[in-house]
Amino acid sequence: GSAQEQWLRADLAAHASATCTLAYWHHPRFSSGEHGSDSTYQALWQALYDANADLVLVGHDHDYERFAPQTPSGALDTTRGIRQFVAGSGGKSVRTFPTVRANSEVRDVSSLGILELTLGSGSYGWRFVPAVGSFTDSGSGSCH
Repeated sequence: GSAQEQWLRADLAAHASATCTLAYWHHPRFSSGEHGSDSTYQALWQALYDANADLVLVGHDHDYERFAPQTPSGALDTTRGIRQFVAGSGGKSVRTFPTVRANSEVRDVSSLGILELTLGSGSYGWRFVPAVGSFTDSGSGSCH
């Protein structure tokens, strides 16, 4: 694997006792937005999945999208899948959703805003906070 994947696997192994793991980077592995899904991140997603990670936070697409927990290939996995948020609606104009991807639970391009995440020792919560517009999304989940 790449140097980045090797680093990630080593870091995950060094923190194997973590009860809730979140990773973040810029481009989404899965996206219904105009940029679409990016398989470049398959290896990183696999490393996170192998380590029972819980959340991935990305941007790039100018929209908000929440996915159900998934495997690295995008199959629904409510037992040990990783939930991904695309939080790219923080300030620049939002775009459209040309193709809705499997397991996309919530999507929005009507509001600019931020995603507030609350991380606990065995759970997490989320809330979309609109700056412009009225869309909201919130919920919680248990860590693996």
